[in-house]
Amino acid sequence: MSYDLTDFEWGVIEPLLPMDRRGPKPKNNRQIINGMFYVLRTGSPWRDLP
Repeated sequence: MSYDLTDFEWGVIEPLLPMDRRGPKPKNNRQIINGMFYVLRTGSPWRDLP
């Protein structure tokens, strides 16, 4: 069972992300958000992300 964001959920979240920020742009915002949810769900530290 996958806990990644569905296309509908991503469609709701994506317009809320800032696009005109300074600094390097993330390559894949959706993957980063999925990683945040994984850490919150499992309680594992960032360094243990798959």
